[in-house]
Amino acid sequence: MIIQFTFEPKPKMQKQLIETFTQHEFLFAKGTAPRPDTEIWVTYGEDVTKETVAALPQLKWISVASAGIEKMPLVYLSDRQIHVTNARGIHKTPMAESIVGHILSLYRSLPAIYQLNEKKEWDKPKGSRELRGETALILGPGAIGAEVARLLTAFGVHIIACNRSGNSVEEAEQTIRLDELTNYLGEANIVLSLLPSTNETRHLLTNEHFEIMKEDVIFMNFGRGDVVAEKHLVAALESSPKRHAVLDVFEVEPLPPTSKLWQLENAIISPHISSHSAFYVERAMEIFSENLSKWESGDTKLRNLVDLKAGY
Repeated sequence: MIIQFTFEPKPKMQKQLIETFTQHEFLFAKGTAPRPDTEIWVTYGEDVTKETVAALPQLKWISVASAGIEKMPLVYLSDRQIHVTNARGIHKTPMAESIVGHILSLYRSLPAIYQLNEKKEWDKPKGSRELRGETALILGPGAIGAEVARLLTAFGVHIIACNRSGNSVEEAEQTIRLDELTNYLGEANIVLSLLPSTNETRHLLTNEHFEIMKEDVIFMNFGRGDVVAEKHLVAALESSPKRHAVLDVFEVEPLPPTSKLWQLENAIISPHISSHSAFYVERAMEIFSENLSKWESGDTKLRNLVDLKAGY
C-alpha cells in the first residue's frame, strides 16, 4: 500500500513509521502532489483540492494532521466515500495555555506593565482584576474548551458551556444549548469561541450578541474567524473601549494591513499560533499510527473520523 505524506515529519518519526508498518511503502515529499497510486494521503489539508483528489483513483483515506478541514472539498470526498480523519484533540494543551495566558495578562495588567518597562517608568497601572468569581462562557466546548474550563475552574471561575445539543459538559458547572445563547451572554465576563467553520456557525455572532455582552467583556476567538463578521467585531470594540478582543483567527488570513483591527488598542492580534508546540507533529503521528493499525485490521471506525456532511 502506498502511503503518501505531503509534509515531512522529522527523520526519527519517518524511521519509526517505516520500521513499525513494514508492509507499506511510505513516501515523504513536501510540496508535491501525491503519486497517482496513493491509497492513504497524510497532509495538513491545505493541498487537498477536488482536482488533486480526482487524480488519485485508488485513494481511500486522507489523514489530516490538523483540526481544520473546512477548505477541503467535503461533498466530493463524501461522494467518493473517502475516509477523512483529523488531529482533533492534539491542540488542547498549547491552546488552553495560550488562552489562559491571555486572560491572566489582561486581568493583571501585564501589557501596561510591559509598556512601562520599555519606557523605564516607575508607575502603577490601573484596572487590575481578579479572576475568582468571574464567569466564562465557552462556545464549542470540545477537548480544548474542556481543558480551558479545567484550568479556569482552578482560579475560581464559573464556567458556562454552550453547545448545539445542550448535553452536559463535565468540566462546566452549567451547559446551555446554542439557541439559548442570548439568554446567558450578559452574564459572562469572558466569552470564548472555539467553534469550527460550518454553515451553521458562519457569522453566528452578530451585533445583537455584542450588544448583550458586558461593556468590559473579553471576547476571544480561537476557533474559526468567520464565526463573526469583522465589521461587527470592530463596531463592538469601538463602542466600548473597556472591552477587549483576543483573536487568534480571522475571516481573512493573514489579516490584511488595512484591517481596522490593527488600529484598535483593545484588540490583541495573535497570528493563528495558539496551537503551536514542539509536540504538534508528534501527537498527530500518534493518532495516525493508531488509525493505521486499525486500518490494517479492517477496522474503519477510525479515531477522529470526520462527518463529511456535518463538516467536522
